[in-house]
Amino acid sequence: MLDSDLAKLYEVETRALNQAVKRNIERFPAHYMFQLTKEEYKNLISQNVISNWGGVRKMPYVFTEQGVAMLSSVLKSKRAIQINIQIIDTFVKLRQLAIEHKDLEQRIAELEHYFIEHTKDYKEDMKEIYQAIDLLMDRTKPSKVGFVKE
Repeated sequence: MLDSDLAKLYEVETRALNQAVKRNIERFPAHYMFQLTKEEYKNLISQNVISNWGGVRKMPYVFTEQGVAMLSSVLKSKRAIQINIQIIDTFVKLRQLAIEHKDLEQRIAELEHYFIEHTKDYKEDMKEIYQAIDLLMDRTKPSKVGFVKE
């Protein structure tokens, strides 16, 4: 994202955003932020029909996803603080989902292992289970779900 767009998002002036970046430059490695070349900027203007009224004194900075997150930690606006909190909360939720998913994956693997060890024809048993689930899901058909004891 362009520095000017992020300044609007974080409710600060572009100048203030760039000053905060310069004061904390060690937090912005090349894969977090880079400056457009004149050619890239011209291309951006022509593709997006951006007015170049008045021109620019220096080429804008572009921030990657990581750079956007880092910006929220170095800016002092209320909006930047709110975004920083949201980013941290989102990372925590993603970590929790990953842990829960891993647990579910392990439980499915254990169930599959159990069926393989305790049934003669695992594939046929699974086919019957999926058919039963399909019948339960389709409420338009009469339900005759069960197993016949042989």
